[in-house]
Amino acid sequence: MKKFNGNVLFLDRSDINTDEIIPAKYLTEITKEALKPYLLEDLSLNGFGIEDIKDKAVLVTRANFGCGSSREHAPWALEVNGINVVIAESFARIFRQNMYNCGMFAIELPSEKMEYLFENYAGKDTSITIDMDNDKIIVTSSDQSDELDFKVGEFDKTLVKEGGWVGYADKNY
Repeated sequence: MKKFNGNVLFLDRSDINTDEIIPAKYLTEITKEALKPYLLEDLSLNGFGIEDIKDKAVLVTRANFGCGSSREHAPWALEVNGINVVIAESFARIFRQNMYNCGMFAIELPSEKMEYLFENYAGKDTSITIDMDNDKIIVTSSDQSDELDFKVGEFDKTLVKEGGWVGYADKNY
């Protein structure tokens, strides 16, 4: 099973599209591993550099994450970099489903909770653990910690537990 905990990368912007997650020029690559160095290569965000991705396992961002084209390469590029959890106010529908299909968490939180995370944890060394059995996000920094409730559909949670559609199909068909 993938890990659903680790250090957090905060991206304080809405509407990060799939071309910014993984540029289209790399879609000819034939392995997930080949996508690894190009994650967020074209992201334009003050204070963000590619080196910020190193050792991060959870991405926290704003609304409409993953908008743009419907490619699976965007979740794959996150996954191969060890990021199996994205928390946002909202996701593009196809991107969100591609995350679950790949056995990854796309967790939506209301704007008040997202604002709380950014105000209290962005800019700090922060880690997050997903307690999927109790629908809790455990957020920790050096000076505080919180538990936040989240909701994910039972089938999507099953896909995550099974490692995605392939694992689910192998077990059930």
